[in-house]
Amino acid sequence: MKQVTACRDRKPRLVFGHVSSAVSNQALSAAGNVTRRELNPRQAETVEKVLAAALDELRAVGFDGLTIRTVAGRAGVAPATAYTYFASKNHLVAEVFWRRLNERPRVEASKKSPLDRVIAVFDDLAVFLAAEPELASAVTMALLGTEPDVMHLRVMIGTEINTRIQDALGPTIPHAVVDALSLAWAGALLQAGMGHARVEAIGTRLASVARLLLPTDAP
Repeated sequence: MKQVTACRDRKPRLVFGHVSSAVSNQALSAAGNVTRRELNPRQAETVEKVLAAALDELRAVGFDGLTIRTVAGRAGVAPATAYTYFASKNHLVAEVFWRRLNERPRVEASKKSPLDRVIAVFDDLAVFLAAEPELASAVTMALLGTEPDVMHLRVMIGTEINTRIQDALGPTIPHAVVDALSLAWAGALLQAGMGHARVEAIGTRLASVARLLLPTDAP
């Protein structure tokens, strides 16, 4: 029978790594030690059902009201089955966010300047978050978890965001600028998750930060 690898088993391609900045060797080591699991098609189908139910449950009750048990009930599986694949609700929510982000096509580099390109990336991420405000709020809390699976996903999510930023900026922009923009993204996500900023405004606010850091005529 053909084996299907769980999405969380994909090895992160590190740029700056962490959600906000560089990954420490300790964090990377912990992420790398996450138990790897091969899923057969039936197991993969169960995981997909649980993930879809988790998103529906988030929309209905938010992060505080979500539990593995209620998600399992919505998915039509036993709680023990859900716990087989997801150690906690932090792990579950982080996995949902990672898959949604990973499946989102990257913005085509049609703009000429690094500034315009990175603004397009931030605008696209803002649209992504605004489409699922409950998920955007929940992942802010979920990614603070200390479980090994959450740490692994935190690295993968941070790497994907940082890669999108760096690819938009190109090789001529100093790494310090990429790091600063990554920190700005993490701060904007945290503020939105805490209710201190509207998700819809993230793109505009990050564009303002980018304009402060980047020359408008950079090649």
